[in-house]
Amino acid sequence: MTLSEQDRRQLDAHGIREAQVEKQLEQIAQGFPFLQLERAASVGRGIVAPSEEARETYVRRWETYKSEKHKVVKFVPASGAASRMFKDLFAFLEASYDVPTTAFEREFFGNIGRFAFKKALDKACETDTGKDVEALMSEGRYKEVVAHLLQTSGLNYGSLPKGLLLFHRYEDGARTPMEEHLAEAALYACCGGEASVHFTVSHEHRTLFKAKVDEKAAYFAKKFGVNYHISFSEQKLNTDTIAANPDNTPFRNTDGSLLFRPGGHGALIENLNEIDADIVFIKNIDNVVPDRLKPVTITYKQLLAGMLVDVQQRIFGYLELLDTGKYNHETLEEIIRFVQQTLCCRKSDIKELEDADLVIYLRRKLNRPIRVCGVVKNVGEPGGGPFLTYNQDETVSPQILESSQIDTSKDEYVEMFKNGTHFNPVDLVCAIKDYKGKAFHLPDYVDRTTGFISSKSKNGRELKALELPGLWNGAMSNWNTIFVEVPLETFNPVKTVNDLLREQHQ
Repeated sequence: MTLSEQDRRQLDAHGIREAQVEKQLEQIAQGFPFLQLERAASVGRGIVAPSEEARETYVRRWETYKSEKHKVVKFVPASGAASRMFKDLFAFLEASYDVPTTAFEREFFGNIGRFAFKKALDKACETDTGKDVEALMSEGRYKEVVAHLLQTSGLNYGSLPKGLLLFHRYEDGARTPMEEHLAEAALYACCGGEASVHFTVSHEHRTLFKAKVDEKAAYFAKKFGVNYHISFSEQKLNTDTIAANPDNTPFRNTDGSLLFRPGGHGALIENLNEIDADIVFIKNIDNVVPDRLKPVTITYKQLLAGMLVDVQQRIFGYLELLDTGKYNHETLEEIIRFVQQTLCCRKSDIKELEDADLVIYLRRKLNRPIRVCGVVKNVGEPGGGPFLTYNQDETVSPQILESSQIDTSKDEYVEMFKNGTHFNPVDLVCAIKDYKGKAFHLPDYVDRTTGFISSKSKNGRELKALELPGLWNGAMSNWNTIFVEVPLETFNPVKTVNDLLREQHQ
């Protein structure tokens, strides 16, 4: 690739090296290798289903940990725009008909009084037309109602981030997902009266998020009796990836400049890397429920965290032992069993290793960031799932896969994916410091061969887009991973506006 002076200035402005661009173009041209699967994870084979007794033990374990002096942060990816939530309503605005026709449209208008944003929508309609939602609908002015919901003349929901839409109704007013996450943080991630929450947001929405925090944080602090530490970050420019033409040459805009696109969810590993914390809870912005349903979520969050702390303690003990050299072969066998049974990480020829090589191998597998992931039973939602897969060092370990990472020419892989018992994690609890209290450098644990190539278009021209390894796919590939079965009630994402009509969001 030959770069012009203008190209180089553009790379400098993005903080992107020339070698990085060349590597990305090479990846786009070659594609990414499929993962080699051993099996879909299931209960007893890669997934833990804790007994009631174990649940209580882990919840207590977390309560004890919180009472000690630790830094706990709740990390919420919140940069997603809500436009996809309203895809069907945008289509209605463009449709040749004026009254609700599709099943989606009829459900939306038939239940419009049940949305938490209804009061705000009434106000927007009245300000502009002198009539509330019901009055406009009775006159057949349905499109005006939708326009006031989505466009700048009204609530502007079509351009806002998901985190700032009104999701749930309460007696003291409606709440956004961002506020629900503040409430959650107080209920399970608060240590010594301090609750730290970090939102990753897009640049254009940062001011809006900040304004909402300034408006609401004091109310929640008083309600739950905590001090909040709320921070924001944006996806870094240097994680953007170059776009390519179908022939794998760099895609250029009409002004001749190179087109860079955000690298996707996986870019957030850089943001997570800057979080100073012992334990980090990760959960998407739209996976929230009203207060009446929070107890189940809280219990299982605490369970996951208690399990993480328990596993971490054992890992730290083993690492200290290996580092002091005060071990015998029996001790090494105990550590092997832990790595194989608890961390589900296996090496087929481990018996052939001499003790000295065994120690090096065990230390390498133990001394890594740890994540405990809540997985729910598969009910047919689109997305990936938990698997046991082969790594580049020929070990087998738990991984989270997307369908694009699976070789569909292999019938047995398709079968595994289709019949997998569990779905993508809905919650993660992470430990990101080593046993000496030093933070791991998280980008070192990314499997760079697990990115995605997708087809997009710009101004009617086709392009190939490169997405970085997903945050809980390849970006955490070289972490120690434990899958834990959690109830379906803890998984309540909002993909379309009508999802807010589900009982879980009422």
